[in-house]
Order: sequence, then structure tokens, then C-alpha cells
Amino acid sequence: MVASSRSRSSLTLNQLQLLQNPQSIDTSVFYVGVDVGTGSARAAVVDNTGAILALAERPIVRQELKPNYITQSTTEIWDAICYCVRATVRDAGIEPSQVHGIGFDATCSLAVIREDNDEPLGVGPDFSNDDQNIILWMDHRAVEETDEINATGDKCLKYVGGTMSIEMELPKMKWLKNNLPKERMELAKFYDLADFLTHKATGSEARSFCSTVCKMGFVPPGVEASEHGWSKEFLEQINLPELIEDNYRKLGGAPGLGGKWLSAGDVVGPLTAKAAEELGLTENCAVGSGVIDAYAGWVGTVAAQTDIPIPHLVEQDKNAPGLAKAAGRLAAVAGTSTCHISLSSDPIFVEGVWGPYRDAMAPGLWLAEGGQSCTGALLAHVLNTHPAYSELARLSDASGLSKFDYLNSRLEGLTRERKARSVVALAKHLFFYGDYHGNRSPIADPRMKAAIIGQSMDTSINDLAITYLGACEFIAQQTRQIVEKMTDAGHRIPAIFMSGGQCRNGLLMRLLADCTGLPIVIPRYIDAAVVFGAALLGAVAAKNAPKGKSAASAPSPTVKPTSIKLPPGIKPLSQITPSMADLASPYTAPSATASTMDMSAIAHAQGSASGFPFPLTPAKEEPEEDADNSSGDEETISFGAKSKAQEDVNEKMKGLKIAESKADPGQELWDVMVKLTGGGKVVVPSPEDSADRQLLNVKYKVFLEQAETQRKYRDMVDNVEKAIAASS
Repeated sequence: MVASSRSRSSLTLNQLQLLQNPQSIDTSVFYVGVDVGTGSARAAVVDNTGAILALAERPIVRQELKPNYITQSTTEIWDAICYCVRATVRDAGIEPSQVHGIGFDATCSLAVIREDNDEPLGVGPDFSNDDQNIILWMDHRAVEETDEINATGDKCLKYVGGTMSIEMELPKMKWLKNNLPKERMELAKFYDLADFLTHKATGSEARSFCSTVCKMGFVPPGVEASEHGWSKEFLEQINLPELIEDNYRKLGGAPGLGGKWLSAGDVVGPLTAKAAEELGLTENCAVGSGVIDAYAGWVGTVAAQTDIPIPHLVEQDKNAPGLAKAAGRLAAVAGTSTCHISLSSDPIFVEGVWGPYRDAMAPGLWLAEGGQSCTGALLAHVLNTHPAYSELARLSDASGLSKFDYLNSRLEGLTRERKARSVVALAKHLFFYGDYHGNRSPIADPRMKAAIIGQSMDTSINDLAITYLGACEFIAQQTRQIVEKMTDAGHRIPAIFMSGGQCRNGLLMRLLADCTGLPIVIPRYIDAAVVFGAALLGAVAAKNAPKGKSAASAPSPTVKPTSIKLPPGIKPLSQITPSMADLASPYTAPSATASTMDMSAIAHAQGSASGFPFPLTPAKEEPEEDADNSSGDEETISFGAKSKAQEDVNEKMKGLKIAESKADPGQELWDVMVKLTGGGKVVVPSPEDSADRQLLNVKYKVFLEQAETQRKYRDMVDNVEKAIAASS
């Protein structure tokens, strides 16, 4: 078995500061994050230590009247947001006036609004239904329009990976120009969904660099001699002169021409009276400039602090200015698909990877975005289509385990039964290439398909377990391919910061570490990393908003030294000794368990008799062989007392001071990220000369050949078909 090294600390800087000085934390300040995904809206309340105090989620509907025409409603989404925000404030037990900042993220979908009254404008295919006014990111109606845009070869395409995707906003706007009745097109103004939400909240027409640069063909001033971001010549060339009128009014204007463009977390403005009433907040709440949902995942993960030092990150944290400290921290935001986002100080062009995008996070800094079109969906497909799926469902239910945990356990058992060297060796002759839904990065070929070599007629649960192992290996090998393409182009990637439910899959996390050779950092908020990142945008805005009559000027209650009864299963601080590595765990052991803090264990200043303002709930860990489990364990911690544990924390605090400089780009965003993100577990790759690493290296060569050979075979067949068609 291979040992998995993990960080133990889940305390944020604020929590450490509170241990050192109970009077130092303002417990009257809270932030709200809002995340709008494809299927639901979520909200979270975060306190000034980075603890999530409450979460709420509400489903949202998507309509598909025709194949590839997928729409949503801004009205329904805003109503869902208002419900979730009100619910989280209520459940957190705080006053609305204590929420000083709110941040939004959303899918990169196109929202269409009437200019004359700010009401929704229908986007078809039923143009009479104004309620359906969002063209969802996954809508693929604009095939011809996308081809026409890419045929121009305009300079803006250089900054979206060479070609504009059908999932971006400009092809959707061009489709509307071609299909909307003329009088309705004249009424329309356009927003990326995250920008619409900040508009709805503040009334401001400010737009974000994140939405417009990443998805709308906006080239920031100064890049490629761009003067105002939008290109008059390009918009005329693709027959969208309507977007040029009145200094690009329908697009929110332009920098230098009356338009307001912002980086992540910059202050858009305060909530309007109407928005404050609907959200259940106050007009003193500042709204931060929003981002696309995957980018909020980057914000919510890459500042995770680890007890296991990652050398390049330690060096970078000392020497890099502002947000540039986060350069190279690759965020893998995983769900149905996975987005890979990395920041750099200079523009780095990578074939098959979107970007580089300037200013999306901070002025002058660049982002690149790669991705896998199906990861969670791939694993679900492999399980659902196997003949043994029903048996898996029955066995996993009977064992009380998730299907993935059951399969991981089954693989451990097979390793022993077959006397295999390791779990990885079980699939040594299975070559699984899993691009069932095409390839986004780095091949950027939507025609790619899956190919599996080494299958037999075995339909047992054991065969399902090994096929599932092959799918996990594919995800990890393709991640290596993306990372290598990025590093070959100039990115320096010292670690991968994961988020999403896949973090719980110890097998997948270990394979990611061993295939890429990089440490995998798993944040404390697995499923909530994106909405947590949105809350951090609100925290940045609150820090920079004009105070005026803000609640921030009111006296803040302080926390008095107290003794606290710890929740069941949580060790006293005196028993938590930071170390460089944990004990050995099985290859398939879960690498994370809880998506958020146990809400029932949170002792909150306004909602608990203890008055303690943050939960002492480190991520759950396996029992340790050397732990003292005697009945005489101390069950309370006195924060007014001087103890050895307190001295240890004080010593740690010496190197954790937050910089005050505002001169460096993104410094305040980075300060907030470091201050609130908290600890992360680390899965360290096996030694380079280990047997499993050697096997995976060889299989990586096969993986690359499978991709190359598939394209070669397809071209051979297509050439024959063309010849047949030409001769007929």
C-alpha cells in the first residue's frame, strides 16, 4: 500500500488569531455568496473566520423545446436566489444588517433584457415567451454563427484558444440577430449571467472582465492595441452593427467611453432598496463584481493552507507581489465536467486551452482555462451501463457505502484475492480512453469518442470494479496531458487544488497525484468551494466599499474567553499536533469526507449559548493507532488559559501576518483568500521510482497513442468517404 500524506489543519488565520487573542475577531461581520449552477441556485453565509454558517439550495428549471435549444429564466433564478439568501441568514442566526458584502457567480450563459423597462426578453425558440430569456451555456443552436465568427480569424480569437466555442456568448448574440424579429432585437441588451445578477442587485451597468473577456470576445484595453475592449471592425465583419451603436450601449458600454469594467470582487455598488428587500438584506451591503462559476471555484480553493510544505509555493509566497502569489496553483473544479484554471503574471498561449484572459481576477494578471468535457458524467456512465450495475446498487446499499466507496473496497479485496502488487496493477492490461463526449482540452476536438482495449465477456461486479478503475485512470491521465501542455507552454504548476464531490474518491485522488506527479490539495469545503469563493468576492467588496451609514461603523461585539463543550468526535486542541505526514492509509481510502462544516456542531456567537464564533471541526480523519482514546481525555478547551497547545499556535502565528499593501494587483483579494480559506488536505504522489508510477508512465504512452490513433483512423475513413462521394 502507498501512504497518503495529508494536512491536518483546518483552522483559518482568523481562527488561529482568535486562539491567540480572543478579543481580535469582529464577530458582527458576515458575507453572503451566491452560486447559480446549471440546475440550482445556492447561497451561503460566511463569517469573518471563513466558516460557513449556513447553506441553502433551490433547483432551477431548464427548458428544451427543441434539441440543442436550452433556455432558463432570470425571474426564476432571482426568486431562487432571494429564497436561498433569506434562508441562510435566518439559519445562521444573524441580523441582515450584519451582512456587509455579497458576491455572485453563475454559469457563462447569455441573459437578454429589454432596454426600455429592464424586463426579460424571450430568446426563442418560442419568442412569445419572455420568461425564457437566458440561452444556457450548453445550448448549441448557433452552429453556423460560430463557424462564421471563427472564419474571420480576428485577433480576439487568439485569446479564446484560437477558436470561439459555440458555448460562448457572441455566437448566441449573432443567432439572435439572425432570428429575433427586428423590433425585438432593437429592444435587447445583453449580459453574461453573473453580470446580470450584479445589475439586478445594484442597478449598475458595470460589467466584469471575467465574463466579457472569457466568453464575449472582449479584448482588454492595451492588449493587441485594443483601445476600448470591443472591436468595431470585428462586430461589423460578423454583421452585428447593433452592438456598436451609442458606444456599445447594448453591451454595457466600453472602458473609456462611459462603461465600467471591474475585476473579481471590485465594488459594483450597494444593494438597491428593492434588491435589499427581496434578498432580506440592507442597502448597506456591498456587491462585489461577479465571476463565472468555475472561477469562483479557483477563488475558493487555491489559497488553502497546508502543513505539508510545497516548496515552489513557499518560495512564491515570499517573493511574488499581490495575487501573483497564486500563479500556477491549478484549480480543478470538478463536477459533471472539470475545469482547470491557472493564473500567470504574463500571457501564456496554450494550444487547446482557452485564454490567456487578462484582468479577470486582477489588473494585469492572466488566466488560462482548460477542461475535460466529462468526468463525473463519465464515472456515472461507466457504472450505469455495466450489466452488474443492479448488483452494485444492491451491495452498496446493503453495506451502507456509496457506490464509489464500495467499488474502492472491492478493488482492495481483489488485490488480496489475486495477489496483485497493488490496485493499479489490476487494470494493467485495460486501456481505457474515455472521451465519450468529445475533447475540450488539449486536443479541442468535439468529435473524439471513447475506446476501450482489453475488455472480456466478464459481466461480474469484479469486472465493473476494474472498468471503473480504468475510467478513473483515464481522468487522471488526461489531467496529466493538460498539465503537460500547460507546463510545456510556460506555466509552472506546483500543485492541483481540487474541489467537488470527486474529492471524496480516494482512488481518483491518488491516481491524479501519481499520474501527474503533483500534490493534490483538497480544501475543507468540497461541495461548497464555489459558493464559498463567491462569498469571498463579497468580503473584498465589503472591505473597499464606502462606509457612510454602513453597519461596519457600528461597535462590534467581542468574544470573551470561555470554556467550550466540544462536539462529539472532535479532539481537544491539546491532542492535535501538526505533523508532516499521517499514518499509512489504503490506496483507495477516502481522502475527504465532509463537504462543509457539520452545521449542528457550529457554535455561533449569536446562535449558541457558548458564544464561540467558529466551529472547531477539522475534516474527519481515520482513527490513528497512536491516539490516546482513554476515557480521561479533556473535553473542554479554556481559551483564557495558557497551554502548550496555545504556545504552539502562537509560534505558528509569527509567520502568518497578512500584508497591508494595496499597491500590488489583487493584493486585497489575495489577503481575503488567505485569511478565510483555511486548511487543505494534501495527497502526495508516490516516489517517482515506485512500481505504480512506472506502470502509469507506460500506460500514459498508450493513452497518448490511443488519442492519436483514433484521429488517424477517422481521417483515413473520412478520406475514403470523400473519394466515394466525389466519384458518385
